[in-house]
Amino acid sequence: MEMGSSSLRRIFYLSFVIAQLMLTTTSQRDFFLSKCSENANYTNNSPFKKNLENALASITSNSNTDTRVDYGFYNATFGEAPDTANAKALCRKGVPLEDCRSCVNDSARRIVQNCPNQKEGAGWYHHCQILYSNNSVHGEITINSASQIAFNTAQAPDANSFNEERRELLDRLREEAALGSSIRKSAGGDVKLANPNTYTIYGLVDCFPDMSYFDCDVCLSRLQSNLPSCCNGSIGARLIVTSCQINYEIHPLYAALLSPPLPPPSSPNLLPPSSTSTPESNGYTARTVIIVAVSIASAIILIVGICIVARLRKRKHKRSLQRLETVTHGDATDEISSVETIQFDFDTIKEATDDFSDENKLGQGGFGAVYRGKLPNGQHIAVKRLANNSQQGDVEFKNEVLLVVKLQHRNLVRLLGFCLQGIERLLIYEFVPNGSLDHFIFDLGKRALLNWERRYKIINGIARGLLYLHEDSRLRIIHRDLKASNILLDIEMNPKIADFGMARLFDVDETQGNTSRVVGTYGYMAPEYVIHGQFSVKSDVFSFGILVLEILSGQKGNCFRNGENIEDLSSFAWKNWREGTTTNIIDSTLSVGSRIEMIRCIHIGLLCVQENVGNRPTMASVAMMLSSSSLTLPVPSRPGFFMHSITGESNTMVKSDGGSHSEARSLQNSDNDASISELFPR
Repeated sequence: MEMGSSSLRRIFYLSFVIAQLMLTTTSQRDFFLSKCSENANYTNNSPFKKNLENALASITSNSNTDTRVDYGFYNATFGEAPDTANAKALCRKGVPLEDCRSCVNDSARRIVQNCPNQKEGAGWYHHCQILYSNNSVHGEITINSASQIAFNTAQAPDANSFNEERRELLDRLREEAALGSSIRKSAGGDVKLANPNTYTIYGLVDCFPDMSYFDCDVCLSRLQSNLPSCCNGSIGARLIVTSCQINYEIHPLYAALLSPPLPPPSSPNLLPPSSTSTPESNGYTARTVIIVAVSIASAIILIVGICIVARLRKRKHKRSLQRLETVTHGDATDEISSVETIQFDFDTIKEATDDFSDENKLGQGGFGAVYRGKLPNGQHIAVKRLANNSQQGDVEFKNEVLLVVKLQHRNLVRLLGFCLQGIERLLIYEFVPNGSLDHFIFDLGKRALLNWERRYKIINGIARGLLYLHEDSRLRIIHRDLKASNILLDIEMNPKIADFGMARLFDVDETQGNTSRVVGTYGYMAPEYVIHGQFSVKSDVFSFGILVLEILSGQKGNCFRNGENIEDLSSFAWKNWREGTTTNIIDSTLSVGSRIEMIRCIHIGLLCVQENVGNRPTMASVAMMLSSSSLTLPVPSRPGFFMHSITGESNTMVKSDGGSHSEARSLQNSDNDASISELFPR
């Protein structure tokens, strides 16, 4: 009898297992959209298959153990190239945790069934999406341009009003999502329409959180641009591509995204009318007197406490300023007391950056790390945090505070404040979302996003910013470290000059300075500065000329490759200009745009990089050349020619005069290569 029961239990268990296998292999629901790339395949016994199984298992394991209910992003990488398997999954914002876990688990099982031997695949359920590849899946990617547009055929009564409110809602959500962190780039919200019928439009946008601000914004913008043609007046739609999606409906998408209801209005606690005094009413009056007395006493204690805290903070603030004023005066000439009003409390910045978390880290340089943060008033900021072992120190810190706080121009990055506490040195800037120029012009993929109109706009903006520094501000400032990584791009791709740690302040009638400490970045420094330590406004003009040539060519000035030869960009540009083959310099991705404007800008760049300082134009002249196409440009002479070799930790730059004579000078590279809005840490 016992053996019979045992056999029955085994049969029941075996039946249960078989049923579960059938459920997961045959009854499991399919994706509503999936895509498998045919670019590369794998076999059942291949290393890639094992790595893929491990990556998908890791994703499901993380989703089942992760307690961060509002993240919903999981990724994993296994194996070495060429058999590396990368995978990631994303739950839509607002999906309950259990639904998210279930969706990710189903996705990991289903994707290998839908794509049984392809090395790239992607799939979508209602609550989540998954993708894998043998190539990188970081940032914005496409798998055979997987996309789908689904919309409700029902129309809103007033299509124009509906479309406009929908556009404003999605614009707001797109910006919010793009500004998200490295663990969440999603946003949900709603807007109410009153006429002619009462509608509430509920919207939700999602990007993979490992995308940059720019990539997320561009991805969502491209999707949104389809709405006028596909979904004019449609009361609901969902648009999907591999890296992002947009969804709106006239019903709530997820309960977690609903706005909290307004609290009911409070009603005064009134005594019932009574003509006689009762023990109860006397008791109520006594309680009222006690409450009023306690409230007054509490208010007095609170006011006294506030005064004490304010006095302590003032003393602490004064000590911090005194500590900064003891720093060697260095390159600045004004007192630090002029910027007392922009000192931030360290705890405020610590909270704004989530205690300088890795999720908010934007980049790393010689100065230290750069973090993104959000102030209590909602303003987004970028925070430079001086590392304890930084090769730059208090002189550069003070120099930047004193100089930048006095500068206000749309083409200069804006310093919001600074912070001093113990060994901590922080600089707080406006957040510039699109990162630095070098991430675009030196990247073949992103370079194509900079059409000629945008590049011309960037060149003009840099010129205006330098002109302000040299002539239009009440100070005359030489930047001394102008380069592509110190040009930041705002949301509209307007350039902003950043990083004034190396800058020098001149008197109004002062034209030239000398230094024994040559600092800057190889390829951008003028020859007279490198060889003799002489710098002036013309030093910045030289750097600007290199930048212009880099923007036109998409190549770095100090390692330009011409076939099998490596030469400096300015030499290559000058030789082609003299030979009438200037178009050889122009970036191949600039297929659209005025060739006349491009060639004129190359001409201006060559005028700026002339070896003879006196022949270089001022930034005022450059601005006129850029704004007036009828202005005749002088013929440029040859630029300075340099060779370089790496020796230990220093670069040696050699200037040749064409004969046997040459001079060499050791120089120090700029240590602060991390721009304040370095949005692409790789």
